[in-house]
Amino acid sequence: MKYKNTILAMALATIPFISSCSTTNYSLNEEKMTVAKAQTEIKIGMPSSAVVEALGAPNMVTTDTERRETWVYDKVSTNVQSSSVTKGVWLLLFAAKGKDSQVSSNQRTLTIIVKFDKNGLVRDFAYRTSTF
Repeated sequence: MKYKNTILAMALATIPFISSCSTTNYSLNEEKMTVAKAQTEIKIGMPSSAVVEALGAPNMVTTDTERRETWVYDKVSTNVQSSSVTKGVWLLLFAAKGKDSQVSSNQRTLTIIVKFDKNGLVRDFAYRTSTF
């Protein structure tokens, strides 16, 4: 019996420990709208048709008391990161496995406000970003 216990102890001391790790990033945003795009493509005096070409259709359109339009673009981007670690110990004929995983996410928002004059030309624009 002592001989079998000694062999088992020696086998356990030399068993390889197997570990693997993987990280997966997912991005759930349909189109790339950035502050840089707003800064480089939107210019004072450009027509509304050029704004649509640059940024697409706005999320909301309002008018002020002078019937001048204001367009609001509001985009949300969700980034999800998933990582997992698989650990295992091989014992002669069977394996013991464990798996640790983590999921984290954050959201970024970009709001662009474009104001037009009474002739339909850009008179002003502003933008705001946030991350949470």
